[in-house]
Amino acid sequence: MSKNLHAGHRQRVKDRYLAEGLDAFEDHQVLELLLFYVVPRKDTNELAHRMIKEFGSLAGLFEADARDISKRCKVSEHTGILISLIPSLSRRYFKGKWGDKPIINSSSKAGEYAVSLMAGRVYESFFVICLDTQNRVNHADMVHEGTINEAAVYPRLIVEVALRHQAGSVILAHNHPGGSVEPSGADVEVTKKIVLALDSISVKVLDHIIVAGDRFTSFAERGLLTP
Repeated sequence: MSKNLHAGHRQRVKDRYLAEGLDAFEDHQVLELLLFYVVPRKDTNELAHRMIKEFGSLAGLFEADARDISKRCKVSEHTGILISLIPSLSRRYFKGKWGDKPIINSSSKAGEYAVSLMAGRVYESFFVICLDTQNRVNHADMVHEGTINEAAVYPRLIVEVALRHQAGSVILAHNHPGGSVEPSGADVEVTKKIVLALDSISVKVLDHIIVAGDRFTSFAERGLLTP
């Protein structure tokens, strides 16, 4: 394909984005457009197909380590870094949309906030969301990354976080990457221990949210917070 044909194709893709947005684009077309800005003077359509195939999906590619992307797809460090930035940029975007000290006063809002915290995270992550007496978020602290169990999420650590951020109450949240929103036995047991630990310093656990992708479940709605 000649240079002029490359330029013409790229401009058509850009014009389509400006006219329609990304919603009607297929995954490889989304990636192709992104690659325009790090891969000059080259057909990025074939490369986009190959990169998605290498990682199984566009989401899988975005969630990969930058160095892994560069090595496995034989692309530059610039390209690997740009692609791997997407999940972190998404979380930063959601954080900005929520604004400073958002009010979390329902299980649905707690779930939506937790989903925004977990966007693009490929490892199981446990957050303590500290609220003031008006149910405004003081701080959201990731206290553990990895498989959740009693040893990993030690209740004393949760107490320290609550005290440090002067929490009147807290919402617990963790994700099941690529899995179910159903609580496991370990999830329930850890939650009961944390509820008891925080009760000793008069901090109430309002909810525990489990996130899987854009779905979530609420312990409060299912009556699972009672020790």
